[in-house]
Amino acid sequence: MRAALLIPVLLAAMPAFAQERIPSHCIALAQGPERVVQAGFRDPVPGGAVRITYVDHAMFLIQTPSVAAATDFTGFMGNVDFLPDVVTMNHAHGTHWTSAPDPAIPHVLQGWSDDGAVANHRLDLGEMLVRNVPTDIRGRFGGTVEPNGNSIFVFEAAGLCIGHLGHLHHEPNGEDYALLGRLDVVMVPVDGGLTLDHPTLVRTLERLRSRIVIPMHWFGRGTLDAFLSDMEQEAGYAVDRRSGSEIALTLGDLPDQPTVVVLEPALLTED
Repeated sequence: MRAALLIPVLLAAMPAFAQERIPSHCIALAQGPERVVQAGFRDPVPGGAVRITYVDHAMFLIQTPSVAAATDFTGFMGNVDFLPDVVTMNHAHGTHWTSAPDPAIPHVLQGWSDDGAVANHRLDLGEMLVRNVPTDIRGRFGGTVEPNGNSIFVFEAAGLCIGHLGHLHHEPNGEDYALLGRLDVVMVPVDGGLTLDHPTLVRTLERLRSRIVIPMHWFGRGTLDAFLSDMEQEAGYAVDRRSGSEIALTLGDLPDQPTVVVLEPALLTED
């Protein structure tokens, strides 16, 4: 009798939009031709696919058929009437968070904790699982100034593991790498100074074994081009420069050769 009473309660607690998520395999090696589908952010996402749109600086919109997540949410994604189902903010830094997210957003995930504890998120939205791996904030001249003050957020959807390194200040340690798993797609800060220097970033990406790397957090074409040169010459990655801001992928679409895909940031519009 008790079990029968619990079933409706559990069903009511689930989001109305949730659908079954295709299991991800963070350590599996997928190969196949890459496919890019240009679309507006309101266009339907095909079943079994994920659409990633580069909005601004370190903010991306990650969409499955019925779930939308925004990374490094600053409160403004464009002059549109649109709210994601979940937003992540990796660090309390002006271009990576907002102190006043719209209360209508169902899930707001901070990458740090206000009470000195360690942020620990594992949000299952059916089609998408969102989790985090905390890292430290380092000072300009080294040394930890905020233990666990940043988070790498991982989005598992359509069989893919998609990581956003946030404002990463140091190479992940062995435990961090184990918690992350192998990220199929990863968004990486490439400023070369405020976050990881390029040699450390290249080493980190080689360890993560990501098939697609999307640069973000670049200040001018010079830092971006320097990162691309390092990835080509030091790590053997291909470079694919796009004119648009988004890419749609399925697990079978990952390229045979690890590739840096350069997206052009663009605020959301109704066009």
